[in-house]
Amino acid sequence: MNALGSPNESRAFPRSWGAEFVHAGEVRFRVWAPGAKSLALRLGGADTPMTRDDDGWFELMASGVDAGAPYCFVLPDLTVVPDPAARAQTGDVHGPSIVVDPTHYPWKDVEWGGRPWEEAVIYELHVGTFTAEGTFSAAIERLPYLADLGVTAVEIMPVAQFAGERGWGYDGVLLYAPHRAYGSPEDMKTFIDAAHAHGLMVLLDVVYNHFGPDGNYLSNLAPAFFHPERHTPWGSAIAYEKAPVRRFFVENALYWLEEFHLDGLRFDAIDQIRDPDSATELLVEIAELVRAEFPGRHIHLTTEDNRNATHLHQRNKDGRPLRYTAEWNDDFHNAAHVLATGETDGYYEDFADHPAGKLARALAEGFVYQGQPSAHGGGLPRGEPCRHLPPSVFIDFLQNHDQVGNRALGERLSMLADEPLRRVLSAVLLLSPHIPLLFMGEEFGETRPFYFFTDFQGELAAAVCDGRRLEFAKFAAFANAPERVPDPNAEATFEQSKIDWKALETENGHEWLAFTRKLLKLRRLHIVPLLGRASGNAGRILEAEEGIVAVDWNFAKGRLQMRANFTAEEKASPKFAGNLIFAESEDAARALRDGRLPGRSIVVAIEGT
Repeated sequence: MNALGSPNESRAFPRSWGAEFVHAGEVRFRVWAPGAKSLALRLGGADTPMTRDDDGWFELMASGVDAGAPYCFVLPDLTVVPDPAARAQTGDVHGPSIVVDPTHYPWKDVEWGGRPWEEAVIYELHVGTFTAEGTFSAAIERLPYLADLGVTAVEIMPVAQFAGERGWGYDGVLLYAPHRAYGSPEDMKTFIDAAHAHGLMVLLDVVYNHFGPDGNYLSNLAPAFFHPERHTPWGSAIAYEKAPVRRFFVENALYWLEEFHLDGLRFDAIDQIRDPDSATELLVEIAELVRAEFPGRHIHLTTEDNRNATHLHQRNKDGRPLRYTAEWNDDFHNAAHVLATGETDGYYEDFADHPAGKLARALAEGFVYQGQPSAHGGGLPRGEPCRHLPPSVFIDFLQNHDQVGNRALGERLSMLADEPLRRVLSAVLLLSPHIPLLFMGEEFGETRPFYFFTDFQGELAAAVCDGRRLEFAKFAAFANAPERVPDPNAEATFEQSKIDWKALETENGHEWLAFTRKLLKLRRLHIVPLLGRASGNAGRILEAEEGIVAVDWNFAKGRLQMRANFTAEEKASPKFAGNLIFAESEDAARALRDGRLPGRSIVVAIEGT
């Protein structure tokens, strides 16, 4: 059987929520609305009462319905709302939904089964700013470039439809509908199909910890969807323990993987997915269902969790993920950022002391904080032991949407650190046994900012702008000039965040692109073969002077050795043995054989087969 089945077979999981074709021309509409005594379906210019069961589910079977038909729900007070589980919208989040037949798309990737995780080189992109057009269709043109660069996985920031035309996507309210400004569901499928043709996996960022502030009508239909007495940083907590609520999210994960042939999902801020009242944690249930439903495909589930938790990422005896594949490693970034910039404000204060030593620990073991007290966290312990996990559990990055866009002026590392340091850090990132992530444009030294941007209106727009500026008022640079912080709602803020592809044609762009391509080729040839069934406890920190990172990793196929000097002066360093893989210069390799490492340099070698 082909990896994804016949292109003509129906592959849609039956869903509890939404509009689902049962037979040609016959659609079942279903929504959970326990807060309503009655509900009508508006379809084809007529309002038809829906049938309600004792649990608050409303259902209607309609005949003579074509794909593309607009529909919505009408509450007893005549409020008209979209389908919370709509696959597409006619317009914005407040308007009618569209009936979609997922079996109409003619997939070409039926032989695609994905790629093993150890091959992952992730490229994070925002569809709206990745190209001038900001669409899935335009992004397809850049896929050959990414494949030639050495990228193997494209990670898309959230696409679930949100209010307005532009935004990061973390304020989605229609979690089943690709954002209309980026293109139709078919356009998204075409993008994924094309990526697979170039050997690229596609991962999608999904947000299950909250809904956006504009366009979420679930509280009108089902107030019980939320816990008003519990709160997240973004509003009332979600009642995951209720079966209909749980199905909404479980089915959403299966929906993206199945209907869109995605290769994995990245779960945003899972520390805010709090599910204490359920017998089985929601995230556990999702992972176990995904593993059961897709046994013949490489499906990769990754998490973001500032708690440095590891209980979801355990391996079986063969080293394969039982539930989740990997986790974003903020500790690596934070230590690297302090080394590169000297900044120690905010959460960087936990990395101000001996940042090179902390970077070494992140490389050797995974997380820096594994239960130690966090000064930024008020002295409370942060993290869990993690060195027993294989290196590929940790996704490292020097930049990502958060670490760039959450700065007041959206500066990239290219504007904050000198080039020699950035070259050393890039080599550390791309030649370590952890999984590397690049943020769009990083590979050629993009200098344009990536701002925080939204497209809200009226009072909400003003509140978001004021809140953003108040957030940075405590910094001296903005205390007396809040207007320096760009207005997130201004269209110019969005436009200035778009990638400047012309920078590729500059001398600096050519040099950085060649450097990145060289490192990724070395990774593919020398690092990836070590990782296939790597186990935990692989890394070991070697004693070295302050500013030197010296780490060895022992694998069945050889010992990987990394020596990096982040200071400006030559220093003593542990030597290396075996075959030289990469050195920032011939002088660095020659000096290290005598136990010295020049300033701002790195040497990587493999001893063994």
